[in-house]
Order: sequence, then C-alpha cells, then structure tokens
Amino acid sequence: MTKILLAEDDNSLGSTIVDWLELEKYFVDWERDGDMVLQLLKSYEYDVIILDWELPKMSGIEICRAYRQRGGLAPILFLTQRSTITDKESGFTAGADDYLPKPFLMKELSLRLKALLRRPPQIVEPIVTCGYLELHLETHKFFSEGKEIKLSPIEFALMEFFMKNPGTVFSAEAILDRVWPSSSTRSPETLRTCFRRLRQKIDIDGRETPIQNVHGIGYKFELP
Repeated sequence: MTKILLAEDDNSLGSTIVDWLELEKYFVDWERDGDMVLQLLKSYEYDVIILDWELPKMSGIEICRAYRQRGGLAPILFLTQRSTITDKESGFTAGADDYLPKPFLMKELSLRLKALLRRPPQIVEPIVTCGYLELHLETHKFFSEGKEIKLSPIEFALMEFFMKNPGTVFSAEAILDRVWPSSSTRSPETLRTCFRRLRQKIDIDGRETPIQNVHGIGYKFELP
C-alpha cells in the first residue's frame, strides 16, 4: 500500500484529505507540527509527501530543504494559498515536485498524486551547506539564510572551493591555481578584488566575514 505523509495544520482540511485518501486506498500519516514532520521524515520512508507551506514551528519550505539536503527522494507536493511566481520558484528551488493552490478539489489532489507516483525517483541536486549558507551545484544558485544571492561564475567557484574546505588556510597562489581558469589573467590583486566584491554580497551586518585573511599566509573560510 502506498504510504503518504500529510503535513497540514488545518484540522478541517487535514481530516478531509485523510478521509479521501484512505478511500483511495492510501495509507496516510497526518502531522500538524513542522518539527514533528521532520522527525517522521528522519524515521520513516514515504512514497509521497503532501506538505503545507505554513506550519507551526517549522515552515514547509524549511522541511523540504532539510529533507532534500539529507538525500530524501520522495516526491513532494506543496499545498498553499500562495500563488505568485516568486512563491512557486521558492518551493521548486527548495526541492518540491508539484504545487497545488488552495482551495482545490480532492479529485485533483488524487490526479496529482497518481502523476507523482508514476515518476521515477529523482536525483537530488547536490547541495553544499555550511551553517546558513547553501550552494546548489547543478543550478548554480547560492543562498544565505534562505535568501538567494546572485554570484558571478568565478564568485560561485570560490564559494564552492571554500565551502568544501572550511577552516583550511590556502595561499593566494593555491586558490588561483585551484579556481581560476588557466587562460585568464590572474594575480593576488585579482583575488583581493574578487574577495572584496564577494564579501560585499555575502557578509551580514554585525557578523564577522566568513572569508578571513590569515596574515602572512593567505585566506580561509570559516563561519563565525
């Protein structure tokens, strides 16, 4: 029997969905609390996850992102009243597979679930995470505290290099050799200029920059 996790804090809607899906011969776990949803995902395997955007304690976006980061493959269907293209982009970027705006017909929910269950398991996008920073390697997107920050290709390559080697000190020459294309003009001054632009983008007021100078040696990446 297909096993579904429903994360929905609206009791009336949740009860209606559970009744409908059980009539459709699905086995359903229903949870209303975001923290508990994540605990269930760590403990059990599900064929599909139906995830409300707004949940107590932990949002659906946060749950989706955390689940994908640890390698979760089950299709995720978002239920939400949010309908802007920006909201939809946020959901798909976090790892959602489909998006069903509220209110909706139960028959449409069934059709969406059947379509998701026919899909082969997806390959999860490789993501490098360091604290509040996320680097999405396939889509070349960078996030700080969930907010996307636009990086140039060389800035992205620098962040990938540093986030894969946190706490390690590298000389300017080593960084240039590992990151910069051999055909490009490169020098320690080029690196300093790039770091200056990068810090302007990623530094957070009141926090020490994660890209740190090590006097007389080079640079290292370390979150404060």
